[in-house]
Amino acid sequence: MPIALAFFVHYAYLIVFLWVLVEQVGIPIPSVPVLLTAGTLSATHTVNHLYVVMSVLFACLIADTIWFALGRRFGNSVLKLLCRLSFEASTCVSKTEGYFTRRGPVTLLFAKFVPGLSTVAAPIAGQTGMPYSKFLMWDLAGSLIWGETFILAGRFFGDVAKKSAPFLHWLGHFAFLIFVLMVMGFLAHRIWKQRKFLQQVRELRLEPSELKGMLDAAEASGLKPPFIVDLRHPLDYLPDPRVLPGALRIGPNELKLHSEIIPRDRDVILYCTCPSEETSAKLALQLHKMGVYRVRPLRGGFDGWKEAGYPLVDYVSETPSSEVVQKILPANSNTAVPSM
Repeated sequence: MPIALAFFVHYAYLIVFLWVLVEQVGIPIPSVPVLLTAGTLSATHTVNHLYVVMSVLFACLIADTIWFALGRRFGNSVLKLLCRLSFEASTCVSKTEGYFTRRGPVTLLFAKFVPGLSTVAAPIAGQTGMPYSKFLMWDLAGSLIWGETFILAGRFFGDVAKKSAPFLHWLGHFAFLIFVLMVMGFLAHRIWKQRKFLQQVRELRLEPSELKGMLDAAEASGLKPPFIVDLRHPLDYLPDPRVLPGALRIGPNELKLHSEIIPRDRDVILYCTCPSEETSAKLALQLHKMGVYRVRPLRGGFDGWKEAGYPLVDYVSETPSSEVVQKILPANSNTAVPSM
């Protein structure tokens, strides 16, 4: 048996535990190759299937409990930290908050299968005030489903490999190389997706200073100001409920489905709280494809504007400025529209 494979077999449960723990803590090192490898070795009874599963559950329990407690204590600041660590920040906070809004704790059953969503599910559960006992039940069930899916997939591959002695012998000699290639492949794919996304939105971004100049110019000339949309989730309002001057609160899905509310005669500015403006940038790209071209994400989002020292105002719910906007209000009970 090759030295690398012998080392993995000897320390299999510790390796699985530490690798899964590191990923669940937030470091973007994929643990799927480790689970597949452990599952394959369980087919030859080199490692014990039950002990591998217990290692996975114990690692997830420790990491998710820590993030659950931090999410309950520190809320949005913890989510920002995790999203900066994640290669999948574009799917990070907004998507997970949406899942929790629609499905509640059931989200935890499939969260670990979705890159990015897996990273922030536990702290968002804590932020929502979910009881720990309820979180623990759903989270362990989701961890078991996730872990067993890949372990059994590896087990199936190992059972197939056993039917051919030459192939099994070859697999034993090149197992470490295959493992390394799998890890590198997962990382390369995630990095490529993130860079491709950032390249697409780089030219669209609007600096906070540019927006401030546009607002000042509109006020001085009496012209219509830019149409500003606050895309933050209701949970994101907790640290600071204020908005940019004249901003309209509306969720990304409602804005995309009702693009007719977007004026075509002035600039439309979108902002959120995601790192690299993922939510607003992604929505801007989608609206461009729908023929709405004067849409730009605000660089740095809400936090970038706030850190620049520009004015924020209290959000006041008043009668919408148009009948079109009124149509979408029933679709989102959290949506409110200030006078523009």
